[in-house]
Amino acid sequence: MKFVLAPDSFKGSMSASVAAGAMAAGVQRALPGALCELVPMSDGGEGLVDALTAAIGGQVVGVAAHDALGRPIQARIGVAPGGLAVIETASAAGLDRIAPAERDVRRASTFGAGELVRAALDRGTRRLIVGLGGSATNDAGSGWLSALGARFLDGAGAELPPGGASLAGLARVDVAGLDARLAACRIDVACDVDNPLLGRDGASAVFGPQKGASASDVVDLDAALTRWADVVEACVGRSVRDAPGAGAAGGLGAALLAFTPARLRTGIDIVMDAVDFDAALAGADCVFTGEGCVDAQTRHGKVPWGVLRRAQRFGVPTVIFGGQVTPEAEELLDAGAAALVPIGRTDQTLDAALAAGPANLAAAAETATRRMLGAGPECLRPHHPGQHPRRPGT
Repeated sequence: MKFVLAPDSFKGSMSASVAAGAMAAGVQRALPGALCELVPMSDGGEGLVDALTAAIGGQVVGVAAHDALGRPIQARIGVAPGGLAVIETASAAGLDRIAPAERDVRRASTFGAGELVRAALDRGTRRLIVGLGGSATNDAGSGWLSALGARFLDGAGAELPPGGASLAGLARVDVAGLDARLAACRIDVACDVDNPLLGRDGASAVFGPQKGASASDVVDLDAALTRWADVVEACVGRSVRDAPGAGAAGGLGAALLAFTPARLRTGIDIVMDAVDFDAALAGADCVFTGEGCVDAQTRHGKVPWGVLRRAQRFGVPTVIFGGQVTPEAEELLDAGAAALVPIGRTDQTLDAALAAGPANLAAAAETATRRMLGAGPECLRPHHPGQHPRRPGT
C-alpha cells in the first residue's frame, strides 16, 4: 500500500517534517512493507520557507530583522535561482516569537516582515511568494509598508506609532517613498484564510483573541482598521476591505492588495503545486494529513482542507489528524474526509501532550492503519458524523 503523508506543523509541538516522519513511523509499525511518501505541507505560515525552498532547489538564508514588538531578531527567507524568494511573515512577526505574557496585539507590528521583503529585493528578487499565516499582528500591514518606505500620518502630519490601535488616528498615507521595486515584482501571496478585513468575520474579531486581544481590544482594533480602510481605499481608488483574504495576518492581506500587484491564493495550493503533489497522489491508497487544531477554521484554507480537496480529485481517501479535534470539525466528514483522529491522550496535560506530540501522532497513525487493514477499504468511505467514529479503533 502507498500512503501519502502530508501534514502541516502541529503548532507548539512539531514541525510539518517531524509530523510526517511520525506518521510514517506509525504506518510502518502497522504495515512494515508500506510505501510512505512524506510531503510536509504549509498553508503560508510556519514551514512555508522550508517546504518551498527545498522544492525549488533554493537555499535558506538568515536576515536581520525585528519581531512584532520591535526587538532585533535573526529571521529566515528562502532564495532560489531566477530571482525568486520565499518569505514567511511569521518568521519575523510571528505569534510564536512572543511569549504569551508579552503579547500586545494593539502595538504589534509587521515591520519586521517588511524588512524580509526589502532584504529579498536587495538580493535581486523579482518574484516573491509571501506567506501570511501565524502572525502576532493586527496592523493592516502598516508596519510592512513602513519598512518599505510608506508613511502613515495623523492629522498633524506626524507618523503614527507602530501597531493597529494607532490607526484610529490615521489621516493620510504617503506612498511617495514606497520601494518602486515592488511594482515590478510578481507577488504570489500564500493566504491560509479567506476572511475579510472587517466585521464579525474580520481580522480583529476572528484572529485578535488568539493574539491576546480582549473583547474591548477587538472593538477598538476593528474601528481602527475601518479607519485604515476608509483612508487607504480613498488613496488607491478601489475597495479592498471585503476581498477574500484581506483579513489575513491582521489585515496584511488588504495592504498587499491595495499597494502591490499581489495575487492572493490559497497557500496550500501554492505549496501543493510547487511540490507536485498531484504526482505524489498517483497510485496512492490513502492520504494522512493534519494540524494542531482541527476546527471550524480548517475548512477556510488550512492544510487539511486543501489536501482533502486535492486528494478527492484522485479518488484517494483522506484521514485528518489533529492535536485537538473540535465538534465543529465534523463538517469535514460531510465534505468527504474518511476520518477525524484526535491524537491527544486524556491522561496527559496540555504541556505533556505537546511534548509527546510526535509519539502520540505515531501511535494514532498506527491505530488508523491497523483499522484500515482489519476493516478493509470500506472503513475509509466517508460517513455522517453520527455514523462515523472520530477515532479509528475506538
